[in-house]
Amino acid sequence: MAPVAVPLGGRAQHTAVPVIGLLDARFAVERTSMVAAFRRGFGEEEYVEGQNVAMEFRWADGQYDRLPEVIE
Repeated sequence: MAPVAVPLGGRAQHTAVPVIGLLDARFAVERTSMVAAFRRGFGEEEYVEGQNVAMEFRWADGQYDRLPEVIE
C-alpha cells in the first residue's frame, strides 16, 4: 500500500482540493476494513471526502506487474 498526494494543477487556488491516493497490489474486497479506517483517520483530521479532499483508490488485484499500469 502506498498513499499518494497529488496536487490538482491548473485549477484556481480557491477551488482546488487535495487528492489523496491509495495504491495497493491486493484486491479491493480484501481491504474493505483498511479503506474504512483510512477514511475515518482523515475524517478525524477534518478532511471530508467530497468536501475538502478527494480520494482515489487503485488496486492491482494481486498482480504486482500491474502496479505501473494502475498508477497511470
